[in-house]
Amino acid sequence: MPVDPSTKQRLWNEEFSVHASEDKYVLRRQFSKFLVLTSFGMFAGNVWIWVKSLFQAPAPAYPPKTVANAADVPVGGVKLFAYPGPDDRCILVRTAEDRFVAYSQKCTHLSCAVYYAKQANRLECPCHEGYFSVEDGSVLQGPPPRPLPRIELARKGDQILAVNVLTGGEHK
Repeated sequence: MPVDPSTKQRLWNEEFSVHASEDKYVLRRQFSKFLVLTSFGMFAGNVWIWVKSLFQAPAPAYPPKTVANAADVPVGGVKLFAYPGPDDRCILVRTAEDRFVAYSQKCTHLSCAVYYAKQANRLECPCHEGYFSVEDGSVLQGPPPRPLPRIELARKGDQILAVNVLTGGEHK
């Protein structure tokens, strides 16, 4: 028995009554459901990150590296070296007969190279006039937002060794 095409069209419209003019409106129930599901997804993601951090191995220790011979650096002198990697430039300053300090040579503002200014006894970033203390790497002036990462040093006889990198929160 043949079906009238006009009847077929009407049945389809009754089963799936879609009105294009009403599609642009979002119901409160749909919006609430969206907010709840999105919040649950963000919560689950944060829980996953937290659990993953619990089982993550601690940061690897940097290998010790000889950076200078104490006799080669005079008081007030500077020695440039790379630590922990070949592209990580650092600066060693001998502040007293028996005291050496070392910092990353990369300014914490825009990564310009910092240099030691002996007369002012500070580390200076020439790009934007940022100044750091030689004693602890803290910011003295300028736009740098945090202190310079300090390179932890050890002495083995006459050799000066770099043994660790300490960020701003780990300075002693």
